[in-house]
Formats: sequence, structure tokens, C-alpha cells
Amino acid sequence: MTLANWCLLIAIVLPYVWFGVANATAGVKRDNAEPRDFLSRLDGTARRALGAHVNSFEANSGFIAGVLVAEFAHAPQGRVDALAAAYIALRVVFGLLYIGDKPGARTAVFFGGFGCTIALFVVAAIG
Repeated sequence: MTLANWCLLIAIVLPYVWFGVANATAGVKRDNAEPRDFLSRLDGTARRALGAHVNSFEANSGFIAGVLVAEFAHAPQGRVDALAAAYIALRVVFGLLYIGDKPGARTAVFFGGFGCTIALFVVAAIG
């Protein structure tokens, strides 16, 4: 299994890490009978962690497609691995900045991760 494939797994798990932070810092009890009701009562750190959770799902679809397209196109594996690892590192930093209420830096890091996603498609196209 390639490093990029392991990064796919990390990308799939990472939103749940941020949800765990939201749950742990919520200060309100979550009712599994109505699990989404508790989300509307979040504020502060918990609400920002929920934002990181949701944004992770939104960003992951392009990343996952990019890795798969690059590998199916037999792009140089070293480049694919490097871009995938950079994406994961940036997404971890993004989540920490989101939770830490640093919106300007968070936006810059978001676009870095988005650039990695675009670069995966470019690497697939040009080899």
C-alpha cells in the first residue's frame, strides 16, 4: 500500500477526530436518540471543531478523487505520495487553526490543501 493510500485512510478518519473534539468540549449532553439536536447548541471551541469536522468532509471528496486519478494514471508515485502527505499535514494544521479561532491563517492553510488536490490532477495529466 502506498503512502498516498494511507493518507486516504487518514483523510477519512480525520473528520471524526474533529467531531470528537467537538463532543469533548461541548459542555452539553449529546442524546443518541436525537444526535443532531446537540449540534445546534454548540458554541466556542466545540462549534469551531464542528466546523472543522464538516469542512473535512467537504474537502476530502476532491482529495480522494485526486489520489485515485493520479494513481490510476500511473503518475510518479513519489509526487503523489508527497502531495498526499502535504494535504494531510495541511488538513491537520487547518483543523487546529479552526479550533484555535485563527481564521486568517486557517484560510491560507485551506488553500494550501486545495492546491495539493489540484496538483494531484495536474500530476495525473502530465505525469
